[in-house]
Amino acid sequence: MAFDMLVTKYERRLFRLVVRLVSNQSEAEDVVQETFIKAYRALPQFRGDSAFYTWLYRIGINTARNFLDARGKQVPLSVDMRAEDFAFHEEGEYLRDIETPESLLASKQVAQTVSMAMDELPDDLRTALSLREIEGLSYDEIASVMACPIGTVRSRIFRARESIATRLRPLLGTPEHIRW
Repeated sequence: MAFDMLVTKYERRLFRLVVRLVSNQSEAEDVVQETFIKAYRALPQFRGDSAFYTWLYRIGINTARNFLDARGKQVPLSVDMRAEDFAFHEEGEYLRDIETPESLLASKQVAQTVSMAMDELPDDLRTALSLREIEGLSYDEIASVMACPIGTVRSRIFRARESIATRLRPLLGTPEHIRW
């Protein structure tokens, strides 16, 4: 009963994280299901040293990595993403208030560029950035989920943002010394 409530609470957030890692919706659903099965079986070992969701995300990330390794897969590039796919937070609704054809096209191009740049990031950079920007975890929580020092988390997020900025600069017409 209590575990069902946890599944209900974290299923969507975990799915958003996992689908960014495996880049396939049906495979992500399988990985999320496997993650919850593993978490349920490991629940007696959960010591409460970290928040439940950081523990669950760590299981999800490891399960996704194992899934990709078992299939000998590289993370595929997805070029057919829509701008709506990037409204990860409820606040995203406010970003779509001004919908002219030009702004919709620009938004779609930016979204596709960000998606491709994210897909091309190494796993550790993509995971750190997804946990921070999509899931809203703190640097401490990310360090716990990724089992690495906080300085490493900061470095990974910085490098990921720089990589994406490099791809966005030509599209946005920003000079090299300015990130966005």
